Amino acid sequence: MNTNVATLNPFAAPARQGSGNAIAESAAQRESQEVQAMMVIAKRFPRDPVQAMDRILQACTRPTLAEGALYSYNRGGSDVTGPSIRMAEALAQNWGNLQFGIRELEQRGGESTVEAFAWDIETNTRQVKVFQVPHIRHTRKGQYKLEDPRDVYELVANQGARRLRSCILGVIPGDVVEAAVKQCETTLTTTADTSQDAIKNMVTAFEAFEVSREQIEKRIQRRLDSITPALMVQMKKIYASLRDGMSSVSDWFDVETVESGIEKTASKTKTESLKEHIKAGQKKPIDQGTGEIYEPGETPAIDPDDEFLKGLEQGQAQ
Repeated sequence: MNTNVATLNPFAAPARQGSGNAIAESAAQRESQEVQAMMVIAKRFPRDPVQAMDRILQACTRPTLAEGALYSYNRGGSDVTGPSIRMAEALAQNWGNLQFGIRELEQRGGESTVEAFAWDIETNTRQVKVFQVPHIRHTRKGQYKLEDPRDVYELVANQGARRLRSCILGVIPGDVVEAAVKQCETTLTTTADTSQDAIKNMVTAFEAFEVSREQIEKRIQRRLDSITPALMVQMKKIYASLRDGMSSVSDWFDVETVESGIEKTASKTKTESLKEHIKAGQKKPIDQGTGEIYEPGETPAIDPDDEFLKGLEQGQAQ
């Protein structure tokens, strides 16, 4: 018998199917070796929490970082402030022995499968979020599909930034994050610039979100020429929130909407329609289900001669 012994042995190494598998195996081995090397280095050179905290607080004293480090959004009628993706990145960089990032796993069917991760190599604490990003951009005029690879890349990066922020904050101690937030608030308050150039730059920045100077003044309840440092800090937080996609313009500013005649008619309440009908002296019956007048012979949703309509007619006669 010439039967190959290797084919009968269930524990024999599988034969290679081609160069594709060889490349995949080589990449997997290289990645495994890199991970092992990072873990060895992290164990050999562990972080000093005191020095790491000092580096974080020192970074938060920089006005350029503090201006984009905090965002604000409205919840339950009150403003909630938290660390933005910019602060999360600064925390990860200065905390040390931490790997983080965003990677696109695949593109298929007009959407991308993306993974955001943060891994504390020293404590082996890991946060991973896998999510789908449809290649669609939503605007006030509707939505449209993205075809340009650059637009797709920017959309994936923007969507991944929020998940990456959550992953990083999930592996860094909460008290460290709170201390960094307080330091950034102190930096913003002491270095807030209320000069004419700073106000002009702020108005220009909000124009990218179609927010006018009048809307900003209505928000702060005063003219921009008399804005206070505290209000300037608040506006910077709102801008960071809009930039990172944590909130929308309508959450902070009055957005004027022009209703069509049909929408205005549809928005009328049942009582308003009935009162207008009686005030006009029209004797045709009215459908209380829709608030519309119907011709004799048609069947209304509700009998028009009910007590509700009679009460309105009596009140109008008096």
